Amino acid sequence: MREGVSNKATTLAAGSVVVAIAVLALKAAAWWLTGSVALLADALESVVNVAAAAAALIAVRYSALPADANHPYGHAKAEYFSAVLEGALIIVAALLILNEAWGAFLNPRAPEQAAIGLAVSAVASAANAAWAMLLTRRGRALKSPALLADARHLWSDVVTSVGVIAGVAMVTLTGILWLDPLLAALTAANILFSGFRLLRESLGGLMDEAVPPATMERIRRIVAKEAAGAIEAHDLRSRHAGRFTFLEFHLVVPGAMTVREAHEICDRIEAALKAELETAIITIHVEPEAKAKHEGVPVL
Repeated sequence: MREGVSNKATTLAAGSVVVAIAVLALKAAAWWLTGSVALLADALESVVNVAAAAAALIAVRYSALPADANHPYGHAKAEYFSAVLEGALIIVAALLILNEAWGAFLNPRAPEQAAIGLAVSAVASAANAAWAMLLTRRGRALKSPALLADARHLWSDVVTSVGVIAGVAMVTLTGILWLDPLLAALTAANILFSGFRLLRESLGGLMDEAVPPATMERIRRIVAKEAAGAIEAHDLRSRHAGRFTFLEFHLVVPGAMTVREAHEICDRIEAALKAELETAIITIHVEPEAKAKHEGVPVL
């Protein structure tokens, strides 16, 4: 089943590369037709999209490799490196756009062939939006940080593109030329925000950030319900690694309980947790009642 998930993620990542190249070609054509610095900013972000999509494809393929002697927990964290790279590239693109915007502010000029250029840009934005919707839905289903990072970046690109199209149309209609570099600068600011947020989330994954509080609460309820016969569970810890969730805790059982009985309780807990978190990897350390801390998860 995991191999099927990996194949689906790889196919989507490859599709992202194709879509990114097509959108870049359309946006570059829109800039070439109009000469608008705001549309140039939009095209520069699409250059980042191509690089980021390629990085995501490599990361998804690498993360699908099975565990080995050097990587006994698998290669799932490779996807976070892709997301970090994408965040860094977004920030670089934003700085390049700001530089272009400043030059255009000092020497503003009216866009040419605006109607055709804006129509081409609108087609590119529609393609981006459709692909971002698909990536968001499938990335959540596959629990892929690389695909979700790519989807968030595309949504940011769609929002800025819509604003740029509306702004360039205003420049054409009003003749206020400084609006063009202003829009480019606003686009860069939005991209910067997106890049920093993506970096923060990706670094959280690399730093073994715990599951969200709501997920942890569901885990605690499952352990409390399914551990009948035990005394308590304590030192419950979690971390994410790509689409996998690692859980570990200590399960305190009566001292007279047999190994078989304790193992049956562990099997029951693991089955319930995996029904809730399909890709969970669970480690349970069984302890006698003398080790009870009277804290953590009491058994219902």
